[in-house]
Amino acid sequence: MQIFVGLGNPGAKYAGNRHNIGFMAVDRIAGDHGFGPWRPKFRGQVSEGMLGGEKVLLLKPETYMNLSGDAVQQAMAFYKLTPAQVTVFHDELDLAPGRIRVKQGGGHAGHNGLRSIHAAIGEAYARVRLGIGHPGRKELVAQYVLHDFAKADQDWLDDLLRGISDGAPHLAAGDSARFLNAVALRTVPQRSPGAAEKPASGEPTSGKPAPADAPGTPPEDTRSPMQKLLDRFR
Repeated sequence: MQIFVGLGNPGAKYAGNRHNIGFMAVDRIAGDHGFGPWRPKFRGQVSEGMLGGEKVLLLKPETYMNLSGDAVQQAMAFYKLTPAQVTVFHDELDLAPGRIRVKQGGGHAGHNGLRSIHAAIGEAYARVRLGIGHPGRKELVAQYVLHDFAKADQDWLDDLLRGISDGAPHLAAGDSARFLNAVALRTVPQRSPGAAEKPASGEPTSGKPAPADAPGTPPEDTRSPMQKLLDRFR
């Protein structure tokens, strides 16, 4: 059994915030994979289901971000799991919007939700880092993460969440490379044969997205501005 934890703050006030992208990710997994209804448990909301052959508990702590570790610790203790069986989905300021990385262990980089989980269970859990970009100045961070995604973000955000859901069975199976490739299939537009503009040097010409450039790194979008505009209207 595994626990997939989505980080965020509870309540309608925060539902669309950048800080709540972890909640959004596990909500999409639950809805797409036929998980059971959300119910209160472990100081949060939980939903149970299967991803491939793996039983997975989805957990959204309702303790607010700064105390997320309390809910995670309670769920781990109840099921007698180790930190290695926990994966946390969270917002990441140091990645551009729509980018994604998978990481096992390491520091919390000042993220309050991860800081709380570190204090509760240690650092040996997995993280799915979901890029939301940085506002540019440190003093703007709190306002930025507690503000809703802009309308202009909705397309890439929906593609990212769909890709996470598509790849979730691979993630549960421990195959992060296939998980990231599943995300890339949603987030990197396919190129139609005979496009008006020739591909840039090094760009794939098969009509299929390039594979992730390394485990934990989805492919770069090397399209020209004109090609991006054309792809939007296909």
